[in-house]
Amino acid sequence: MPAPLFPLFADLHGRPVLVVGGGAVAERKTRALREAGAEIRIGAPALTPTLAEWAELGLITHLEGEFQPAWLDDVWLVTAATDHADVNAAVADAANRRRIFANVVDDAALSSVQIPARVQRGPLQVAISSSGAAPMLARHLRERLESELDESLGPLALLLQRLRPRITAQLPDIATRRRFFDTLLQGNVPGLIRAGRLYGATRQLLCLLGAPRQRPKRGRVALVGAGPGDAGLLTLRGLRLLNQADVILHDRLVSPEVLALARRDAECIEVGKQADGPSMRQSTINALMLEHALAGKTVVRLKGGDAFVFGRGGEELQALRAHDIDYEVVPGITAALACGAYAGIPLTHRDHANSLRLLTAHGANGPSEHEWADLARPGQTLAVYMGVAGLANFAQQLITHGRAAATPAALIENGSRPEQRVISATLDTLPALARQHAVASPALLVVGDVAAHADTLHWFGAAPLRPDPADEKKPWPARAA
Repeated sequence: MPAPLFPLFADLHGRPVLVVGGGAVAERKTRALREAGAEIRIGAPALTPTLAEWAELGLITHLEGEFQPAWLDDVWLVTAATDHADVNAAVADAANRRRIFANVVDDAALSSVQIPARVQRGPLQVAISSSGAAPMLARHLRERLESELDESLGPLALLLQRLRPRITAQLPDIATRRRFFDTLLQGNVPGLIRAGRLYGATRQLLCLLGAPRQRPKRGRVALVGAGPGDAGLLTLRGLRLLNQADVILHDRLVSPEVLALARRDAECIEVGKQADGPSMRQSTINALMLEHALAGKTVVRLKGGDAFVFGRGGEELQALRAHDIDYEVVPGITAALACGAYAGIPLTHRDHANSLRLLTAHGANGPSEHEWADLARPGQTLAVYMGVAGLANFAQQLITHGRAAATPAALIENGSRPEQRVISATLDTLPALARQHAVASPALLVVGDVAAHADTLHWFGAAPLRPDPADEKKPWPARAA
């Protein structure tokens, strides 16, 4: 087994570097070297348009022609990025004779140095190398880290760089300094930076610096939209916060697949609410958020869909604000968007709908009241949350106030999940079909001409369930007591 590579981060700022080759790969390598501030020389008979433009602007120096060993004069590093194996071998051989590190693209045997896959957040860099054995594995790990490392790490690193002399002077003992950084990174400073509050983050850091052993008196809360159920629809910011949370207060509708992405030692508490079943009172949920945040913990309030679309997110922020708890809001893909997409229903379509209404059939004190005549106008799409229990009444009200009984309508049950079902019918026949198939919450109702596209554009799960033509004229069954 060959010896492992020795990792280094090279300071190439202002130092001459040679790239042999003028194609797309050479351009990619040159772009990275420019970011490092190197003085770049490009040796090649011809250049890509971008490289040619950089040369014309004086950003790089073009050495025109075939490779010559003299090109290596004074350089610190050379990259061979041509399509010709013999040229790349000649570059590597000439570099070795001069004891200059050489990187030959896609040829580990000829390379005396390799360029790792990188994840960069400001001055913070994570380099990944497989020693040339499996470049695709290194690339895969880089993609994983790109999703897990928050963008706020860059500004945080710059802040720590600026305050490093002060931190070192006040905390000369390495063990004490390590405890300080542990407290810092588990506290509010990263969240303040993420929210764009650099001044507040600096003040908090300086406060901690004066008392490095103290745990922050207050934690913080993130309202995170979990989306409709498919874990792949969770945002990167939401994923990062789930991996930082001490406590997760989650809705009943948050899928197990999303919860499985959370930090393994986080305390998960279900705070489910259900319109027609047992629910935790909103005041109790607010109290739980406050209790854990006041204990200095990082809390994620994980809500199905989006916290600000019929998710009571505003009420919860008011409770946090009243107790001076720091918070942030991470949007989620709301049910209307996700269910429509997974059912093949475009919520707007220039031939069918010029507006979209997001409605709820269940308000704070029971069934919602609406301006029915306004909702009955054609040319609009209605996306109705929590509409299963009152479906028959909702449909009847629209028809009574002028919406055509034959208007296409669809129910999407468990949208985006493996058990998704789509019930496609018309406004007058949908309630009976929903009862026939025992549709249950969570389900989104879509009313409007666009709903007919579920029959032709569906792509996820089983085809929509349609009414039996023989049953279409039967009266709606009476509601169960």
